[in-house]
Amino acid sequence: MKMIRLQKKSFIKRWLCHSGILVLFCFLGTSAMRAQSFSFPTRTWGISIGNSPRFAGIRLNYRDSRVEKISGINVTLWQPRKDNQDAVVQGISLGLIPGAGYLRGVQLGVLGVVAERDLKGISIGVLGLGSGGDVGGINIGGLGVGAGGNMKGINIGLVGAGAGGNLCGINIGGLGAGAGGDMRGINIGGLGVGAGKNLSGINIGGLGAGAGENMSGLNIGVFGIGAGQTLTGINIGGFGAGAGEELRGLTICGIGAGSPSVKGLTIAGLGVGGVEIKGMTLAVGTIRIEDDGYLAGMAVSGFNHIKGTMKGISIGIINYAFSVKGLQIGLINIVRDNPKHLQVLPVFNTSF
Repeated sequence: MKMIRLQKKSFIKRWLCHSGILVLFCFLGTSAMRAQSFSFPTRTWGISIGNSPRFAGIRLNYRDSRVEKISGINVTLWQPRKDNQDAVVQGISLGLIPGAGYLRGVQLGVLGVVAERDLKGISIGVLGLGSGGDVGGINIGGLGVGAGGNMKGINIGLVGAGAGGNLCGINIGGLGAGAGGDMRGINIGGLGVGAGKNLSGINIGGLGAGAGENMSGLNIGVFGIGAGQTLTGINIGGFGAGAGEELRGLTICGIGAGSPSVKGLTIAGLGVGGVEIKGMTLAVGTIRIEDDGYLAGMAVSGFNHIKGTMKGISIGIINYAFSVKGLQIGLINIVRDNPKHLQVLPVFNTSF
């Protein structure tokens, strides 16, 4: 019995000793992992496992925190902590959600790629990628690509691509592509393309394309296109095209086109309207000039309704104008400022 009691005491002592050592090791290991890392051959370059703040080479870490600068290959299992916003990571970043304040180089995220301030290089996020600041380079997001600031380069999001500032380059969004500022380059959106300010280049929207200010280039919208100020270039709208100030260039619409000022070659299914129209204008239905406006050039439609001055030639079933400096040709031709017996004439009319 005495021997058994001695063995029990010995076992308890050994167990307490081993447990204490294990607890101490775990505590020290956990504390070290939070602030330190194992690096070889030096603390600043080579191979590092853990949260090394400054390192060049191959670095493996669970989750970055208070990192200063990493150069080389950085592999992380999870997204950085909130205190990592000033970190600079350059080279190759891999992980579920690689991130830093500044990411530069090649970034591949299984779920996504996130930069708090700046993202540059080749970035691929299976679900998406973005930056609170600028994005530049080749950027591909399974769902979307976004930037709080400017985005430049090749930007492709299967759902969308957008920037709070300017968006420049080749910008493709499965549903849409847009920018709060200017948008320049090849801009394609499955549903739409839009810019808060200016939109220029090749602009194609499945439903529509538009700009808050000016829009120029090749502009195509299956339903329609529009600009708050000027719409310039080759403008093709399935239903319509319009501008708040001026529509200029080659404009083709299935239903109608309109702007206070319309210039160039304009073709519409139902009608074209404006205060001033210059160039050649063709419509199956009506070409309409508002009060005290004018049309200069050639107008061909079923009803040329000019509530102002017509300068040039108008051809239609019915031609109407307040005054004419040119020639009306049609079934019924009306010039309001002519003498009464010459106001309405068949075949042709002009000012007498």
